[in-house]
Amino acid sequence: MSLFGNLVGGPQARVNIKLTGIDQRMKKEMSSGRGTTHLLPLYQAHEGVGGIVEVILAPGKKLEHLGIKIELVGAIEMLQDRGSVHEFTNLVKELDTAGVLFSDKQYTFDFATVDKPYDSYTGLNVRLRYFLKVTVTRQYAPNLVAEQELVVQSTTQVPESHSSIKMEVGIEDCLHIEFEYDKQKYHLKDVILGKIYFLLVRIKIKHMELAIIRRESAGTGANVMNESETLCKFEVMDGAPVKGECIPLRLFLSSIALTPTYRSVNNRFSVRYYLNLVLVDEEDRRYFKQQEVIFYNKELG
Repeated sequence: MSLFGNLVGGPQARVNIKLTGIDQRMKKEMSSGRGTTHLLPLYQAHEGVGGIVEVILAPGKKLEHLGIKIELVGAIEMLQDRGSVHEFTNLVKELDTAGVLFSDKQYTFDFATVDKPYDSYTGLNVRLRYFLKVTVTRQYAPNLVAEQELVVQSTTQVPESHSSIKMEVGIEDCLHIEFEYDKQKYHLKDVILGKIYFLLVRIKIKHMELAIIRRESAGTGANVMNESETLCKFEVMDGAPVKGECIPLRLFLSSIALTPTYRSVNNRFSVRYYLNLVLVDEEDRRYFKQQEVIFYNKELG
């Protein structure tokens, strides 16, 4: 996808959106929710968005129009229901009144103060996106429309509390395990550290793994869709542990496709993460314990 917008139009003209400082701006790869990814310009929540709109005429043509406008839109889309779109931000600037263009023309625009309260996100059932949309309204022909998508990302200060998490899992007279994670809140490039203590082992453990699970809840009312996906599995141990053994955990997050934790974004979706510790015995019975963890953005990217 071009970073200068989609060129759309018929034989008379095409429309191009060019963002200010696009060559120097950080880019981020984002999924479209349709199996493709695009490299898009990255903006912080407080940044303005400006640039130039070009209307380029075909040689020897003129363009009659009823007005030209540009919109900055923030929208939440349900991917399983293409008609379910909620716009939480929509700012409009009129670039030109009705008239006739006899040659190419450029229009500057600047959304200096714009409400971008949420991060861009594409999940299994929901997408939150920001985009610029230029419309050249015509009376007797289809409108000319061009769009340019943006990525919005915010950062969070390091949480003050870094208390560790301690939990126990067991089966009476058979198994007693205590495990500890160093904290509950991690930034997206962090390392999860922990320890697993085997206090009682009277069943034969074949192996143990740690997984990160993302749970997405999208929709409102009776139309809420809940989906879980396992993002990674990490083998903690292969073989039978003994009483008194301590197994260290170390899981690097930088290579995993994580987002921050989102809670009730515009009352339409939430994204939560869990550490899932699984033990499998020699009869392939599975024992597990889940613990929610919170992920946040410490830096852009």
